[in-house]
Amino acid sequence: MISAELSSEGDVAGPLKRQGISHGDHPLSVGMASAWHHYFKHTEIAEQIDRDLQRTHPDMKFFSGESSFSKKNREAMRNILLLFAKLNPAICYVQGMNEVLAPILYVFSTDTNEQNAVNAEADSFSCFVRLLSDSVDHFCQQLDNSPVGILSTLSRLAKLLKENDEELWKHLEFTTKVKPQFYAFRWITLLLSQEFNFQSILRIWDSLLSNPFGVQDMLLRICCAMLLCMKSRLLSGDFVANLRLLQHYPDINIEYLLQVAQDLSADTSSYSLSL
Repeated sequence: MISAELSSEGDVAGPLKRQGISHGDHPLSVGMASAWHHYFKHTEIAEQIDRDLQRTHPDMKFFSGESSFSKKNREAMRNILLLFAKLNPAICYVQGMNEVLAPILYVFSTDTNEQNAVNAEADSFSCFVRLLSDSVDHFCQQLDNSPVGILSTLSRLAKLLKENDEELWKHLEFTTKVKPQFYAFRWITLLLSQEFNFQSILRIWDSLLSNPFGVQDMLLRICCAMLLCMKSRLLSGDFVANLRLLQHYPDINIEYLLQVAQDLSADTSSYSLSL
């Protein structure tokens, strides 16, 4: 029989002595500073990342499957996304960031220089942070209506389309009322990483990253070019048809698309495609 002697404060002496538990350390505490709040928040983020990683390019053995190779790559992505969320609590992790990270890790991991490939995880994290630094405000809902928010960027896309093809702009904006928010939100926030096949994404990113005026400038040009290349179909379509077309963008010659984007002029009132 185990005996215990109560102290004057009501604590149990000996091996059963209670330790004082502050309100902040209680598992049911809802305080933002609570260690348990941080633990549950971290667990929630990790579970969301794990779900998204399972859906990342399921057609590619680099990311998908149960091989040690694909598991290692998913683990590297998990580490990067968790660390980013930890270092950026105001933004944390947003669904789709895995799609932005995927091409970066793939390029570093498949480098023919073995030394570079060994450091793929660290290099990918550094480049992921740098790439998002140009557009991280797009992920922050509190900044949506600010000059650096996603709505401002969508307005810039609409303005670019108007400057280059006012007829198409009017048709989308007023006739069918297909606003950029309905189709270009994903294009811009995820850097077109869900609109094309993987090799096309790598080619598009070559243009994005090599643009001397920055990623966002070329990104908006490509988004505008995507609309121009579908002009005839968009002009003949209604709201439903156009929305379906732009949310499931069809296969296209990527080199031609990039050339159209490169040739866009910010001060031209009309733009004619040479078909």
